[in-house]
Amino acid sequence: MTDTRRATATGLALMALAAIVYWFCNRDFDAGRGDFFYLADAFLHGRTWLEFRPGPFDVIAMDDRFFVPFAPFPAIALAPLVAVLGPVTADQLESGINAALAAFDVWLCWVLLGRLEVSRLGDRLAVTVLFAFSTAIWWVTTRGGVWHTGHLIATALTFGCLIELWSPRPRPWVVGVIAGFAFLTRAPLAFAIPFYALLLDVRRPVAEPEVEGGFTPSSRPRWPIRGWALLAAGVLPSVGIFFFYNVARFGDPLESGYALAALPAFLEGQRQLGLFSLAHVPTNLDYFLFHLPQRIEEPPFFRPDGLGLSVLLMSPGLLIAALSPWRVWRSWLLLGAAVAVLVPTLLYYGGGWLQYGYRYFLDSIPFVIALCGLAVARRPGIGGGWALLIGFGVLINALGVYWAYRI
Repeated sequence: MTDTRRATATGLALMALAAIVYWFCNRDFDAGRGDFFYLADAFLHGRTWLEFRPGPFDVIAMDDRFFVPFAPFPAIALAPLVAVLGPVTADQLESGINAALAAFDVWLCWVLLGRLEVSRLGDRLAVTVLFAFSTAIWWVTTRGGVWHTGHLIATALTFGCLIELWSPRPRPWVVGVIAGFAFLTRAPLAFAIPFYALLLDVRRPVAEPEVEGGFTPSSRPRWPIRGWALLAAGVLPSVGIFFFYNVARFGDPLESGYALAALPAFLEGQRQLGLFSLAHVPTNLDYFLFHLPQRIEEPPFFRPDGLGLSVLLMSPGLLIAALSPWRVWRSWLLLGAAVAVLVPTLLYYGGGWLQYGYRYFLDSIPFVIALCGLAVARRPGIGGGWALLIGFGVLINALGVYWAYRI
């Protein structure tokens, strides 16, 4: 078997294993919020609203119409499935659908690492396991529901952009179309688009990074005006859909519905401080970086509170991204994208509750995984220490499956 076939077979086997693990973990959990399936059915019938209230919160009730604030692309993507199965059956199959979506994310992670020239299968496997089982992707797949299905689709779209950007001849319009769909799934991903534009013309580093800062003279960045125009052309239809969808629902192109949705009292108090506000940053930073579980006397000896859990516990293996080649511009652009899409969620009132880890960080995870890939590709091997950190993260996330049914 050739190296390429072996790599493909290994990636497909890992995707299949991930699908089985995800489905085994989520098959008994009913989130009770398959909004995207019913919204897809509404679109198929020429409506932007649901004819029933899907839950007490995250719903905008207007007379006998019920709107959901969530971005529309997941419903558009699921519309063919809903057209065949119907919304009720699709909702009943949500656990399997989400397991398949998450497993597809795992496959895309594998493909991206190949594009990043992570040539050793063991290293490629380790970083893919880091993504699949040591990030909040496992938790959101287990819990399901409209909030989490959106994360699974957005992650796939972001991986798609990066795979295209690292192809031998990236097509700007393809990156733009996928990036636009990502924006219509998770709005903070719009802040990654300028970094995609800059990544279009940053060339690969030469073999010896000491030569002119890691680039050959002919490979220095230039201004790819035509590429940027094509990327913008790919994004613009999604921007138009965003404005049209808001006008059709609320008569205001800038009203997404998040400021109107019904909330529990404690979140309503947070929203009154501002949908986006610096007042929310300390709390969100705590959920993201510092939040710890409560100690209990019986196994497993800790209990999460559902507000968040430090990424240093959840995903310590991601620290390998710090070893990315920083003399290469692409590393800085990936870091910039990861930070840029995180900033609006740190300013956001919601915090991501109910969650194990800071689920909004999933918007940044593909960029951080790409940095991990660049780091691993230039090392002689991932090393036992890093493998232990990845394994520790897998254990913490596996315990998250236990708590998904108990908090």
